[in-house]
Amino acid sequence: MSDPTLVVVAGATETAAIDGISAAGADPTLRRHTPSADLEIVADGRPGPDSPVPVSPSGCPTPAVVTRAVRELVGVDFVGVDAGLAVPTAPAGAAVRDADATPGGDVRTAEPVPDAAAVFERARGLAGTIAGVGGDGNGDGAGGAAADGGGDPAELLVAETVPGGTTTALGVLTALGERPVVSSSLAANPLARKRAVVEEGLAASGLDPGDAAGDPLDAVRLMGDPVLAAAAGLVVGAAERGIDVTLAGGTQLATVAALARHAGIERRLPLATTAFVADDPTADVAALADDLDLALTATDPGFDASDRPTMRAYARGEAKEGVGMGGALALADRAGVSDIALRERVAAVTDRLLAERDGESTAEGAP
Repeated sequence: MSDPTLVVVAGATETAAIDGISAAGADPTLRRHTPSADLEIVADGRPGPDSPVPVSPSGCPTPAVVTRAVRELVGVDFVGVDAGLAVPTAPAGAAVRDADATPGGDVRTAEPVPDAAAVFERARGLAGTIAGVGGDGNGDGAGGAAADGGGDPAELLVAETVPGGTTTALGVLTALGERPVVSSSLAANPLARKRAVVEEGLAASGLDPGDAAGDPLDAVRLMGDPVLAAAAGLVVGAAERGIDVTLAGGTQLATVAALARHAGIERRLPLATTAFVADDPTADVAALADDLDLALTATDPGFDASDRPTMRAYARGEAKEGVGMGGALALADRAGVSDIALRERVAAVTDRLLAERDGESTAEGAP
């Protein structure tokens, strides 16, 4: 298998402003910055000057911290895809491809993603281009911008960052008639709240559960977000070209797989997520993966063995997945990185980010 490229599809949806459904940012205003800051952290190791460090209301940092730590350890190439960012970004350390999307609307409205078909087709065409993107030639995979190059197509790890995305994923799964289960960035999954939101969206769109079966673009247009449209386009485009593709995430990437299935993609797809999602009984990701014929891998980084509050927050179920964390952890495991080495690097990245945010140089504690 050729060297992998991590592709993080980033965008926004007004669904994230609904009270009580997302912890991907301390408040609704800051959540608009989260996807851009996530791309910057994975690419450059820190957010840009206009981007706050994304933390949950309780202070748990974004999963981008873990993905960045793995990049520094194993040197995976990285490309971002702008699928409706609310805040523009241009990280120095990675290319950002444009899916020509606008931020998604509130899923409770009649048509939250009116450009779903165009975004899907744009991303479908980007798959081959991105598969030919390599590193900057310095060998560390975490340095300068990626550039188009020749050689064998890379394995693509498709990931996402979109606050509110588990709720829109639930809407799409429901519209497709698939198992309606999703995880959450909150430790306690507010599934009843999400289902109530989805019911409002179905009513506004004139849909019953399963009405969009066989019509994935309609499912996204009426109940989804632009990140789902772009990620599904990438997966379909990669599959059509025979490119190896791994879904690097949890229930949102399983939803991308559902969209690919309803678009006619039949080959078995790997889903690489975290143990935090796999251990969440409300998410039931194993059953969803079985339904969709996905090869599920769930990696446990051993964060519960750490004394650091931030890592223990992940272990408690905050920020269980996102920004390719599950796929990155699987890559670290494939490369033979020990849990101790991983925790040390996650600690270093976390300290760097929080010190810059707070203007302090003191570390939080021993890993």
